[in-house]
Order: sequence, then structure tokens, then C-alpha cells
Amino acid sequence: MREAGAGTLLFATGGGSITPHPAMGNINAAAALRNWVLNLHQVLDGTGVYAAHVAISAWIGSGPPEAEPDAIATTYWDLYRNRDRAEINYVA
Repeated sequence: MREAGAGTLLFATGGGSITPHPAMGNINAAAALRNWVLNLHQVLDGTGVYAAHVAISAWIGSGPPEAEPDAIATTYWDLYRNRDRAEINYVA
């Protein structure tokens, strides 16, 4: 991607990567991935390659319309198109 000067890398974790919750400590190790992606975003700035992180703070498919996969997918599409931020905390 760097050689081509174009590309998009989108990574997802749970909301615990931003706001840790003791009951989910085993999956909150995703905070390391979040940190890596935020650094990658900075390193790739200006190269044409875009990296971003989506923390999903929702039980996917739990009932509310904003927790449905199609609704969450629009967040990824917006990131891909706009390339205007390093991360989004998707809260449903």
C-alpha cells in the first residue's frame, strides 16, 4: 500500500479498549491494538494510506436499530470515504 500510495486499514475492537471494564478484562487487551492503530495512523499520515480504529461499544444485534450490523457498517463506510479521524467510539 505504501508503495502504491493508496489504501485503507480499518481495525475494530470492543469499547473496552477505550473505557476498560473489569468484568471484561480478558478482552480489554485490545487496548494494545488500539494504541498500535493510533500510532500507525500517525506514521502513515501523508502517504496516501489511511489507518483507523473503531471501538464498538454495543452488543451487536441486541435489538436497538443502532446496534444492528448494517448500522455499524455505515461507520466503517464513512471512515473509508472521509478519512478524517484516527478513531471512532461507536456507541449504541
